[in-house]
Amino acid sequence: MLGWALTFFIVAIIAAVLGFGGIAGASAGIAQILFYIFLVLFVVSLVVKLVRRA
Repeated sequence: MLGWALTFFIVAIIAAVLGFGGIAGASAGIAQILFYIFLVLFVVSLVVKLVRRA
């Protein structure tokens, strides 16, 4: 998940440098959504791991 977020972020940077504003904005939005999903899943997995230990 984090790899996909980084991929879309790199695509957004390249598109912004080349002047493709619409593609850059869309890629940055997708990267942001994927990053937040990654963070939520990471926190959930940490909580589940801590609950199973106890």
